[in-house]
Amino acid sequence: MMGRALLIVGLMATIGLLASAALGYGLHGPVGPEMQRHVLVALASCLLLLFSHCWIMFYLIGTGKAIKDAVKEFGLEQQLVEETKRFKNASYPMLMLAMGAAMATFILGGGAATGSLPAWIHHVLFFVTLACQARALQLEWRVLTENEALMANLDRRLAAMPPPGTAPVESAGA
Repeated sequence: MMGRALLIVGLMATIGLLASAALGYGLHGPVGPEMQRHVLVALASCLLLLFSHCWIMFYLIGTGKAIKDAVKEFGLEQQLVEETKRFKNASYPMLMLAMGAAMATFILGGGAATGSLPAWIHHVLFFVTLACQARALQLEWRVLTENEALMANLDRRLAAMPPPGTAPVESAGA
């Protein structure tokens, strides 16, 4: 459930990036209220993007730790822990790239606005950021879905087990 909420925040960030681009491509110069709106929407979008990706990373760390503890406490197969590592290995590089690209686009946008950097660099970075963000959202969707299924399966298995330190109940007539 938490993962889905974070995905929604990531989607909102992507919509914000697109809105920022629309505002940016509608600019008539580097000064004026249009530029302020562009910068504020871009800033809010970048912050949402950073927030969602960072919290998804923390969420995967937290659920991975919970699974690792359950595997240790209940003597379950180590493969469960390996699955959580696979989730992180599959998603973290693209999440970091999307965050880095968004920050670079925002920061270098200031250089483009002042004329100290060619505007095409900012434009190219925006499209790179958008592509990275789209791929990051796709990976997050897959990884969080698989993580949620793993957690639900583990919860079912643990609910069916006797509490640790208790003897299993023997059937009558044995």
